[in-house]
Amino acid sequence: MTSRRSDGTALLCVLVFCITCGVGAFGPLLPEIGKTHALSDWQLGILAGSFGLARMIADVPSGVLAGRYLAPTLMVSPAVVLAGLVLLATGGPFPILVLGRILTGLGHTFGMVGGLTAILRDDFGPRASIRLNVFEFAGMLGVLGGLASVGAMPAGWSWPRSLLAASVPVLVPVAIVPMMRHRFFALSGRPSDAPSAPRTSSARTSPIVWLMFGVGIILALAWASVSQFLIPLRGTREFGLDRGGVSSLLALSQLVDLAALLPVGWLADRAGRVPVLGSVVAIVAFGVWGTGLGSFGYFVAGCGLLGLGMAGWMLPLGIIREHIEPHTLAWRTGLYRVGIDGAAFLGPLICGAIGESHTTVFIALVGLAALVAGGCVLWRGRA
Repeated sequence: MTSRRSDGTALLCVLVFCITCGVGAFGPLLPEIGKTHALSDWQLGILAGSFGLARMIADVPSGVLAGRYLAPTLMVSPAVVLAGLVLLATGGPFPILVLGRILTGLGHTFGMVGGLTAILRDDFGPRASIRLNVFEFAGMLGVLGGLASVGAMPAGWSWPRSLLAASVPVLVPVAIVPMMRHRFFALSGRPSDAPSAPRTSSARTSPIVWLMFGVGIILALAWASVSQFLIPLRGTREFGLDRGGVSSLLALSQLVDLAALLPVGWLADRAGRVPVLGSVVAIVAFGVWGTGLGSFGYFVAGCGLLGLGMAGWMLPLGIIREHIEPHTLAWRTGLYRVGIDGAAFLGPLICGAIGESHTTVFIALVGLAALVAGGCVLWRGRA
């Protein structure tokens, strides 16, 4: 039974790594896209945030699909991501770029929600946190792979060419489609796992579940605002960094995240998810402040702290699972991702809409919200 679960986790990790490389490659290219197409800040905000918008719209439907048709949901993911990347690589015009980002977000949602549902449904044992973090680890490796690829490419390459080259791993899941179908088909179509509002409407949702929804939203808002908008644009405009420099800073966050993910998951399984989560959310606050408000030294340090704090990204979902009925798992996973991806959409959009001169105020408020959220989680853990 153990090997069976390990095999499934390995396949999910390969999938999420491959579909996430293009996500990592996009961030460093954002300033170049803006210059090439003479896009304003609000247009850059829409372009960066449309990925999160697509995921927000698709989260609940993906939860429904994953609850009933898990294997097909996972299998279609790379095809939709590839379609979005091809549209982006056409180079525009602007509506086509946004549509490409939307399709990329849609395909990524199928893979993420399907993968999370498979992991949470197939393992209710003491290793749940570490398995979730291994899955997240693979996704972060994909982001880092995309960042590293873009940073290493010749400066003379156009941004569409660089994006496509960095996103080549999305073709790999095509080869493992038969294995995914064989491994996850048995988990599809379980009536007890399908989302069902009437069955859950009479059950009162625990307050800690709502708290975890709020924490997840704040984490997503912080990560999306900083990594998809603030670091690329502030690094380029204020500190004069080129594509490689922006990639290096974004990679720093990913490297710290990768280094901390498995230890944080291990610690959460032993010391408790709640106190560990409260600590890492507070760290996110200082990372946000450093990247948004500090000089270059604090800017770099903030990137590292943000990565450290985001190592607890999967802990809220693990806590939610402890306080809900198993048959609501796919539905709750999709609903949780709506909040996450809605925040991921709004973060860059708000930054672009208010303009560079007012972004620092918004970032300061996001950091404050993270600090308060971390305190609330720690207080709840002692209660």
